Amino acid sequence: MTLTRTTATFPPPVMEARRWLEGVSFDAERPLINVSQAAPVEPPPHALRQAMADAALMQDDAHLYGPVLGMPALRSALSTQMNTHYGANTRADHVCITSGCNQAFAAAMSSLCAEGDEVILPTPWYFNHKMWLDMTGVHAVPLAAGADMLPDVDAAAALITDRTRAIALVTPNNPAGVEYPADLVLSFYNLAKARGIALIVDETYRDFDSRAGVPHPLFQQDGWEDTFIHLYSFSKAYRLTGHRVGALVSSPARLAECEKFLDTVAICPGQIGQYAALWGVENLGQWVAGERTEILDRRAAISAGFPSLQTKGWELLGLGAYFAYMSHPFEMSSADLAPFLVREAGVLCLPGTMFWPEDAPEGQRQLRIAFANLDASGIQSLFDRLAALDL
Repeated sequence: MTLTRTTATFPPPVMEARRWLEGVSFDAERPLINVSQAAPVEPPPHALRQAMADAALMQDDAHLYGPVLGMPALRSALSTQMNTHYGANTRADHVCITSGCNQAFAAAMSSLCAEGDEVILPTPWYFNHKMWLDMTGVHAVPLAAGADMLPDVDAAAALITDRTRAIALVTPNNPAGVEYPADLVLSFYNLAKARGIALIVDETYRDFDSRAGVPHPLFQQDGWEDTFIHLYSFSKAYRLTGHRVGALVSSPARLAECEKFLDTVAICPGQIGQYAALWGVENLGQWVAGERTEILDRRAAISAGFPSLQTKGWELLGLGAYFAYMSHPFEMSSADLAPFLVREAGVLCLPGTMFWPEDAPEGQRQLRIAFANLDASGIQSLFDRLAALDL
């Protein structure tokens, strides 16, 4: 096969995992437990769906091209919300709306990198970040997390070369779930600023952070927009995954560069999704707080139930947001164990090998569990099935 941009990377992991279901049947008494994808499976609340229907019926511009950088009202509303959340002082012209957070990452990278450049990604990494870098000829430089699933600033500094253009962090982390301490995030910012590179922080899961108060002080730094690029997703907070609404926050000058990319790829974000996000920002604060409480309760259920696996040799490496990141006790590589779990335990999850470089041994012992769609009973059933394995 001729090497192309797409053949330079691996198949989409979630779609690859779904293929493991082909030819496998599940009894009603023992249905499939699907913990493979970190996305809400319920639709938005009825009031939000009504607002979307009203926009479709009453707003003529909902069916037309809009501004490439997004609806002005939504840009302004998100800026206001962020100023409250982060103790920040952003403006609407620091914000652009994208067709999902993955597109925000792609736009940021397109404004930063040329072919042959380098971006430092902590491992285990978010696989779509790695895929985009592969497809654009940018070298992903792995920065292995420690036993606490946190990256080390000094180790990152040692990886910076004259081709390094950015460090990309995800907090709360996907896949490991850990919440990066504020002082660690600030240390990465100071490193990036001192070395003249960008710090990208993907905060898709910020609405489910267990901590109270400002999660980091980056927006409070003088000239933050010259170094820091913030990524966000409305999808998880308002259950809008199918409508693809994300955001990128940076300097107006960088957004002007991102506009070139966004205009070429999508022209503008979907209008009805933007109306939905705007209505959510303006009306669903208490509802999102309830969603956060529910996720934190499920996180507590993971912690409470995990000893049943720990006695079997499992280890909980990271926990937070939608994720529990585990090491398994078996000799089998997780690349083989994950499809085996579909057939033998009725559990669909992703192997750690999907979050590490091919030759990294760590991923062979790890699994990602996306538990956000399991209630306490479902979590207990998951643990019972995993604990019963005898390999």
